Amino acid sequence: MKKLRIAHINMFYLPTFGGVEQVMYELAQRQVKQGHEVHVFCCDSDKNQRLKIKEEVLDSIHVHRFPYWFRLSLSTFIWPSLLWRFGKYGKFDIIHTHVSGHAYILIAGILSKVYGFKHIHTTHCPWTGTEFRPRILKPFIFLNNLFMNKIAFSLINKVIAITPWELDILKKFTDENKIKVIPNGMDSILYKKIKNNQFKKRHKIKEKNMVLFFGRLNPTKGPEVFARSAINLTKSGKAKNIAFVWVGPDEGKAKEVKKLIKGYKNMHYLGPIYGKEKVAEMYQAADVYVLPSYREGLPLTLFEAMASGLPIIASPVNGVPYEMKEPENGFFVNYGNIKSLEENILKIIDDEKLAKKISLTNIKKSKSYDWDDIYKKYMEEYKKLLMKK
Repeated sequence: MKKLRIAHINMFYLPTFGGVEQVMYELAQRQVKQGHEVHVFCCDSDKNQRLKIKEEVLDSIHVHRFPYWFRLSLSTFIWPSLLWRFGKYGKFDIIHTHVSGHAYILIAGILSKVYGFKHIHTTHCPWTGTEFRPRILKPFIFLNNLFMNKIAFSLINKVIAITPWELDILKKFTDENKIKVIPNGMDSILYKKIKNNQFKKRHKIKEKNMVLFFGRLNPTKGPEVFARSAINLTKSGKAKNIAFVWVGPDEGKAKEVKKLIKGYKNMHYLGPIYGKEKVAEMYQAADVYVLPSYREGLPLTLFEAMASGLPIIASPVNGVPYEMKEPENGFFVNYGNIKSLEENILKIIDDEKLAKKISLTNIKKSKSYDWDDIYKKYMEEYKKLLMKK
């Protein structure tokens, strides 16, 4: 394939912490290594504050942050200047947008027609109700579902769904022949054993076993559900040698979690952890990974936990059941079912033979989701698009 100029467009990019931003980074850094010129366009917020640096190069990736005009929610910002400022950055071969339902998807589609480049879009599975959504967003979601998504998708050349769960929804907005399913992936560094793992020592975790929540402390992720389960197990005396750990940035639930676990020496909220090596160390220090979410697309952490050999306890929502089976990879617990979460944590912790069997199965399964292989699937779609006139 010839050397390409590629533009990724999303609401946010690094240093924002999230699965979508990680997907963009994994694709972009591999594209750069293959000699392609890669640009990222996003708004100038990290969800918490306006970023001062608008133009920079991160790991040879050109990042352009356009000022947002106003925000509608934690993750929804309006930055229409993409429409008239994009052209000054030159001609691109491929524009790759991320996360359906936002105004910049439609803007990118219009730009693709004006400048004649191919438009590929990864949905990232945002198709779940209005629960937990701010009231101000609900009219926009209604209009999107009514007609805006159809207009936006008509201007996309290829749609990438991250899970088959999305297919019936996407068929309402676009031709089935445009859709390709490519799951998220995980980094092979997670297979490498961290020698002399200091994670527990560094964070003063003394218990033999560790149950991990890793992700954004967002209302949809259920970190407080996990906290209530941990408290019940601790009070009952069944968690004498179990540490419960929360890792991730606050998106509305950190205060509640910290209040709930205050005073329990076997419970720790550590905030976000950055760097692949440190993340690998964190996973390898754990014994169980919990994902007690209300909704999910297809979380990267699912595959990362598998690669790390962790049994998983997760809500059977959206894309998760397509990639995780019970009991081969762990156990399903319906959102909010605290008792079931407690029972399954103990089932894994108390049965070392079962835990080992799941661990080996998960490591083997995760090799199907190596980012290098996922990347090749994406680049094959790029190639097919560029061959079309």
